[in-house]
Amino acid sequence: MEPCSCDTFVALPPATVDSSIIFGKNSDRLCDEVQEVVYFPAAVHNNVGERLKCTYIEIDQVPETCAVVLSRPAWLWGAEMGANEHGVCIGNEAVWGKEEVCDEEALLGMDLVRLGLERADTAEKAVNVIVDLLEKYGQGGNCTEGSMEFSYHNSFLIADRKEAWIVETAGKYWAAEKVQEGVRNISNQLSITTKIDREHQDMRNYAKQKGWWDGKKEFDFAATYSYLDTAKMLTSSDRYCEGYKLLNKHKGSITFEAMMEILRDKPSGINMEGQFMTTASMVSILPQDTSLPCIHFFTGTPDPARSIFKPFIFVPNISQLLDTSSPTFELDDPVKKSHLRIRPDRRHRLYRKHQQALEAIGEDTTFCSKCCTPADCTNAPMAPF
Repeated sequence: MEPCSCDTFVALPPATVDSSIIFGKNSDRLCDEVQEVVYFPAAVHNNVGERLKCTYIEIDQVPETCAVVLSRPAWLWGAEMGANEHGVCIGNEAVWGKEEVCDEEALLGMDLVRLGLERADTAEKAVNVIVDLLEKYGQGGNCTEGSMEFSYHNSFLIADRKEAWIVETAGKYWAAEKVQEGVRNISNQLSITTKIDREHQDMRNYAKQKGWWDGKKEFDFAATYSYLDTAKMLTSSDRYCEGYKLLNKHKGSITFEAMMEILRDKPSGINMEGQFMTTASMVSILPQDTSLPCIHFFTGTPDPARSIFKPFIFVPNISQLLDTSSPTFELDDPVKKSHLRIRPDRRHRLYRKHQQALEAIGEDTTFCSKCCTPADCTNAPMAPF
């Protein structure tokens, strides 16, 4: 499948208007896939040896987990993006390179997003959680619901009130870059070059064994583990470069409104249309002043240019987000249903209202977009269980 992914952004002072850090992500997925916004409270897990069922595999549970709010494809356990009660935000991207993608079921990148949020109270601790789990359990498995196979490696942008981290992977190997000021974005390509602040201990040796690096010239992660010409990375017309340009256009005056404007931009391809489209979006304000709350905005609906960003703040006694939670179904197990051609109707109440609003203004919601036809629209066989 042609690489189609998402875009995740972060802006730190002095690129922002005040002392806040601004995080944003567009989740680009199959056009008929419903994304829900769900809340899970903090929890204590007292059972020794308790196991946690992720999308495909079980892993060891930890004694305590943080409260999280997640935007996720409604069929899986993990998340495309989200935040926790400590002001940590994470978004992931699909990436490809020279290292072969594993089709065996392991942790999805989306599982790692949720696990990082549930188990870490800072961005750097989330880096530790993700790379440790990657080493122990690996990454792999189908990233779509139904019969179509779509697998990839992952990159992550992790931010908190103080700093941001980029983690990019190739199989079990990874590199991480710390971001303390300015702007940074990730898309569906490796982007860490020679500024590597942390890395897998065998990453360079493995590259030498594969003949990707001679061990003499300066090590460039993206150039070594992918087919990119990193010298042209910021001058091409791909979405990574377009996102970088949009961030720099607003540099010094970035607010949460400016981040929403970036996510809504269609000429750049950041707001995607077609069989892969922007199915949900998120923007977060992370004040460095800890007396101020973090504010997280979610669409819960496709196309941020036609969606409202709804705010969420962690407060005591949060009730479940019923209007953005998808219905559940008997035998709702992606492993058991992985070969079914007829899928359940996962549209939540907000999603249905969004479709009704589009129909009221004369926009066709029968198929995914102008680029989709009944023949290739995967929404066609969707039906209630």
